[in-house]
Amino acid sequence: MFKTNRVSNAIHLKRKNPLLLFVGCALSLHTVSVFASQQEDINVYPPNWWVGMQHPEVELMIAGEDVADDEVSVAKGSVRITKSTALDSDNYLFVTLDTSAAKSQELVLTLTDDDGSKRDIRYTLKMRKDGSAERKGFGPEDAIYLITPDRFANGNANNDNVDGYKDKADRSFKGGRHGGDIKGIAENLDYIKEMGFTQIWTMPMLENAMEKYSYHGYSTTDYYNIDPRFGSNQEFIAFSQKADEHGIGVIMDMVLNHIGSNHAWMEDMPSSDWINNNGKFVGTTHKRESLHDPHAIESDVKGFSDGWFVPTMPDLNQRNPHLANYLIQNAIWWVETANLSGIRVDTYSYPDKAFLSQWTNRIMDEYPKFNIVGEEWSVNPAITAYWQAGSQRHDNYDSALPSVMDFPLQAAVVEALNNDESWNSGFISVYETLASDFLYGDPNNLVIFPDNHDMSRIYTQLGHDKEKWNMAMTLLLTTRGIPQVFYGTEILMGNEGSDDHGIIRSDFPGGWPSDSEKNTFTGKGLSDDERWAQERIKTLLGLRRSHPEVFKGELKHYAPVDGVYTYFRVASESTDSLADSSAKKLMVVLNKEPVDLKLAKYAKMFGANASLRRVSDGEIFKASDTISLPAMSANVFIVQ
Repeated sequence: MFKTNRVSNAIHLKRKNPLLLFVGCALSLHTVSVFASQQEDINVYPPNWWVGMQHPEVELMIAGEDVADDEVSVAKGSVRITKSTALDSDNYLFVTLDTSAAKSQELVLTLTDDDGSKRDIRYTLKMRKDGSAERKGFGPEDAIYLITPDRFANGNANNDNVDGYKDKADRSFKGGRHGGDIKGIAENLDYIKEMGFTQIWTMPMLENAMEKYSYHGYSTTDYYNIDPRFGSNQEFIAFSQKADEHGIGVIMDMVLNHIGSNHAWMEDMPSSDWINNNGKFVGTTHKRESLHDPHAIESDVKGFSDGWFVPTMPDLNQRNPHLANYLIQNAIWWVETANLSGIRVDTYSYPDKAFLSQWTNRIMDEYPKFNIVGEEWSVNPAITAYWQAGSQRHDNYDSALPSVMDFPLQAAVVEALNNDESWNSGFISVYETLASDFLYGDPNNLVIFPDNHDMSRIYTQLGHDKEKWNMAMTLLLTTRGIPQVFYGTEILMGNEGSDDHGIIRSDFPGGWPSDSEKNTFTGKGLSDDERWAQERIKTLLGLRRSHPEVFKGELKHYAPVDGVYTYFRVASESTDSLADSSAKKLMVVLNKEPVDLKLAKYAKMFGANASLRRVSDGEIFKASDTISLPAMSANVFIVQ
């Protein structure tokens, strides 16, 4: 929108006379330099739409100089205009189309100015792909690979720097752009598949035209265009198609709470209330508890929801219905356009609560089998559970959000492994966290993880202890929920000595042509420990391919005793007869101290005649055996 030096995916409209449009480019947190260029285009968002949607209306944001007072009519095509609304800016017009009786077609909409001059917009209504509404989102049988695109693999060195974008590639700078891109991920789908991952979640890849620290993607400056340093919209669509051919779904990271300060809206807001706090920086309190506190005062609630993260991330006011529509339609547009299998929502609880209800319900109405996971960074399960659909809440709030990131379990796993065993420490923290699953609408649909892009890597959190890492990964890849693994965790990547995000998100070895000494994709240069870790992840994820029904089933666990924590995964069709020898089950045993484990203790779970095959070495045990397990063991058994 009104931006120079880039190709827009929006619908363009030619004016009879060239217009002088202005684009703001922030040089620092407080200084703005304005560049002028002659352009004849105005843009329409979303750039196209579909017929046959559950919600038949689409609101077009028409952005261009002096369009607000234009009258809109249908010059060609069969569609009904139900509303045309101008806000505070002269340069935006919101036009609602009713597509309920429409067929796929090319429309021509005419804008008529006060002086009688006319301008035509060509707008496409498409036919949806077969089965689009019934698309299946990611689920408990899946495993998610989280990638920082800029740091994973550089498939196209020619897009490392792009004219008009100030943040240039500098691989030596921890906060700089390193050159990873869509092509790099697409070229390594075989590796991702061989590791056993069935879903890819990348940090945002939409345009971030910021002066610096743009690599992470969370300062959106264009909601409808992939950042050209990652690739193009067509490359992203092709990547999603190629991933689907590999049996891998694509989860898009979306930011509803804020934009980047170089977004065109900051030069020309559609309405004066488009950005919270009158478009001026006021920091958020981060006190998410205020949303649930029965004693809270309204100013604390407002201080959390309306505050900005940092001065370069203006906070959006989703109470504005046109902005709300824009964000809802943008999400649906990407699901349809790129054939997404899921959405991850950044800073989920920070936007307006009523908007989040509207946003989730609209998307789930369109795609009833879809999945969306929200990031609510709280270790209090009562707060994280609040947002999941089906949970019992303290109020009548309507949330259609299917999944939440399980921060409480992540913290509990680290606490369990870093503390000694006693009646109130060690594995009891995991047990008690999982015992709180009654709070959730669907605990098996939570996304669980050892670490992510915003925290120290799990290997570092556990003191670079390989045995603790093994116990953590075994637990998190076999307990209830949908596991997410951050790229590099499979080779023990750490961040010793620094908690800087640029270090945590270090380059994946082998992703650059110059990485001649070490290559994770081929195994060249990996240490014995790194190879072992890689194989361990591959083995554990292989269980999801061979026993998907088990991971869609129940978790049954025994309270930890003397540093031994044992649990079972039971296929849903077999939970009525847990000791049935034909039931499909996994048994997992985690123990900190050496133990002679009498399997008869668990006979109720697998029956007296069952046998257990250990996944790591294939050894078979009888239900009556006693197994000697060394200290710091993590064993997975298939019950036969």
